[in-house]
Amino acid sequence: MRIAPAASVILGSLSAMLPYAASAPLWPPLGFMMLISWRLLRNTIWPVWIGLPLGLLDDLASGQPVGSAIALWTLALLAMEAIDQRIVWRDFWIDWLLACVALLLYLVIAALLANAGSLGEVAVLVGPQSLWSMMLLPLMMRATAGLDRWRLRP
Repeated sequence: MRIAPAASVILGSLSAMLPYAASAPLWPPLGFMMLISWRLLRNTIWPVWIGLPLGLLDDLASGQPVGSAIALWTLALLAMEAIDQRIVWRDFWIDWLLACVALLLYLVIAALLANAGSLGEVAVLVGPQSLWSMMLLPLMMRATAGLDRWRLRP
């Protein structure tokens, strides 16, 4: 039961290898979304450095430049740790806003890194994918809560 959170993030990262055809990237970064969902649900489940090995696996599975997900996942976890120390209470809307901001920053910076800083293509690459990903975030959070209930049942 201890490996369920990491296994769900790994399966989300491996979903980037599923075959689909599109003229622009539409597949959401499910590994990052699961990582964010677990972090928002259980903030003490992982140490901050867990972004290193999980990000490396995501880089290898998704085809991004090696080191991009490592750095971005670790930075996202560090930022969430800092936000947790500042915010006294959170509800669903604050969690969704935090996850949307983290997801949008991740997609923009990952697109910049993958396209060698070409700003013209970032809007085309990130637009539909970010909207689709933000709409899927509540579903990912719900799935994470279901996995957590399954993981903690007696």
